[in-house]
Amino acid sequence: MTTTAPARRTELRDFYEDPAVPVASGAARTLRQARMLAAALGPATAGPRTVLDLGCGDGTAAATAAPLLAGHRIVGVDWSQDALRRAHARLPYAVRGELGDGGLPFATGSADAVLFSEVLEHLVDPDAALDEIRRVLRPGGHLMLSTPNLAAWYNRVLLAAGVQPVFSEVSLRAVHGRPGREVVGHLRLYTARALRQFVTAAGFETVRLRGAPFHGVPRALRPLDRLACAVPPAASILLLHARRT
Repeated sequence: MTTTAPARRTELRDFYEDPAVPVASGAARTLRQARMLAAALGPATAGPRTVLDLGCGDGTAAATAAPLLAGHRIVGVDWSQDALRRAHARLPYAVRGELGDGGLPFATGSADAVLFSEVLEHLVDPDAALDEIRRVLRPGGHLMLSTPNLAAWYNRVLLAAGVQPVFSEVSLRAVHGRPGREVVGHLRLYTARALRQFVTAAGFETVRLRGAPFHGVPRALRPLDRLACAVPPAASILLLHARRT
């Protein structure tokens, strides 16, 4: 029997409303991304800017970035009521919103920057999400996007050996065929080239691409993972800074 689209969306909502599903990721990625955004925005003395953290989860990433963005207004946005309850403990502003079809509760061109951390890989319709982000950003506004790298250095080795790549998932119920034990709901994965082309097609201009380490890499391999960040197409995590055209 074929599962209908509404049924699939209901299953995904139930999955992300489960308190056991992780809603935060590594601090190293968060700090690198926050530093990129702080450099792009400049000090708030030049005028406070509005930053939307879309898919804010429990607010950990925004709270980590806040000291680097002092004076700027950070608003957390998520569709999960459970995540928003936790985010309210860390953020002064956290609201419910969805990506696509005008689902974000903000006026057109009202945001100066968007943090989009570890969200893209979870989306059924990433094209609609980028359209909605472009709508709420002012012209020239900043998009700080992070997502796992399909072509991470270890995934190249694993795939050559016939092993399912890290970050990829074939089920929302259990891990099959790849290292790791945690199901996190990844639906899509990108290489550096694909990510650049995707955001360009959505009306953004890439400013910079950087790499970040993955907190789930075994301890013995972490020095190598940090070294790989110098070559973003082989890094664990892709950090993309783009501007709305």
